[in-house]
Amino acid sequence: MPKAVWNDVVIAESDDIVVLEGNKYFPRASVREDVLRPSEKHTVCLWKGRASYYSLELDGEHAENAVVYYPEPKPDARTIADRVYFTRDVKILD
Repeated sequence: MPKAVWNDVVIAESDDIVVLEGNKYFPRASVREDVLRPSEKHTVCLWKGRASYYSLELDGEHAENAVVYYPEPKPDARTIADRVYFTRDVKILD
């Protein structure tokens, strides 16, 4: 089962992965709530829409803007609704 690992801790795991542009999108519900921290960062993708971010925090460690999601993806990107992907701070193990 694919896992998202940050600082040797599994923070998400799911068999329900969507791959888009090389990023593995995990269901939002599969991510540990206790490690997520809101972020004010937003970016825009012309075909996916407006991206929002979470930072990670656990045991005194912090990874700024390490989780990316599209709260309201555009129609062509609807497969990533309610999903997140992780930046290079997080290892994805298959």
